[in-house]
Amino acid sequence: MKRAVVIRIAWSALFVVVAALSCSAQTEKPAPADEKAEKIVRKAIQAVGGGSYLNVRTVIGRGFFYNYKDGVSQIPVRFVDYISYPDRERTEFTGGGARIIQTNSADKGWLFDGAARTLKDQNAEQLEDFHFAMITSMENLLHGWWRQRGAVLSYVGRREAGLARRNETVRLTYPNGFWVEYEFSANEGLPSKVLYKRKHKKPDTEEMEEIAEEDRLQKPIAIDGVLTPYVVDHFRNGIQTSRINYESVEYNKPLADSLFAKPASIKAVK
Repeated sequence: MKRAVVIRIAWSALFVVVAALSCSAQTEKPAPADEKAEKIVRKAIQAVGGGSYLNVRTVIGRGFFYNYKDGVSQIPVRFVDYISYPDRERTEFTGGGARIIQTNSADKGWLFDGAARTLKDQNAEQLEDFHFAMITSMENLLHGWWRQRGAVLSYVGRREAGLARRNETVRLTYPNGFWVEYEFSANEGLPSKVLYKRKHKKPDTEEMEEIAEEDRLQKPIAIDGVLTPYVVDHFRNGIQTSRINYESVEYNKPLADSLFAKPASIKAVK
């Protein structure tokens, strides 16, 4: 349903999210970044709340998730998203009498499907989707977690962003060549877009194709000193495929470890 957000149901998300670091990644030495790009990132951190933003440890987001088909919104489903930094997230979807829970903790994850009455470990592809969402999240850039993965930060330039508006653009490039670009309003420094390319299977064949993807962060609202995007739209090749629309976001509320632990059985799911 969502890219595990934001998200990470953005900037994880939902936001919504955070980099899940592998053991090998933790041994990488931080790479240098150019000063122009670093200055833009520092400005963005101050724009979204400075110390208040950096001190966020947990996030609880509630709202609606919309799938889009051929650019048209479908019936929304309600969600509640729990994030505990650095690498845990649980998202519950409800709608039409069904309940789905998607939970990740570091390199593990599980799924509960209430309609099918199943409780399963996530497969390799689903785990990879979560980790991919982590390394492309705005959180990953602004908190600097990318340094531990050996990525390099560079300045790309200014881009058009509407009438008489420009965005400053920086890029993270990882050792395997994968890159993510982040746009910020040139005047205020607010996060605006996340852009990257990813390979997907074509609908009717096993052939892979590279698709340009983009998150647009909109409707920022101040909550406990943190400027939070309440709308996150996702696009593939310029066509909208989903929307996350928050109703509420809470920061630094206690989250029990049991919330992320896999239940012993379907009956134990809460």
